[in-house]
Amino acid sequence: MKKLDQTTTFVLSKEMENPARGIIKLVCDAMREKGYDPQNQLVGYILSGDPTYITSHNGARKLLTRLDRDELLEEIVSSYIETLN
Repeated sequence: MKKLDQTTTFVLSKEMENPARGIIKLVCDAMREKGYDPQNQLVGYILSGDPTYITSHNGARKLLTRLDRDELLEEIVSSYIETLN
């Protein structure tokens, strides 16, 4: 039985803290599984807004279209900037 005077901690993974990051990872994994270059496909999607740049494999297209393109771009740029520090 748990003692009431102890504090339990909970740590979220990066994907749980930021759903956009998790979605991007799943989408990239699905594109690689199908033999696509995620970088090229994501650029095509961001520039055109055409979801057919994203494979429907493993529900990747449906997942990615839950995000606004500006939210997607913001996460990609933020992740890139993190690598510079």
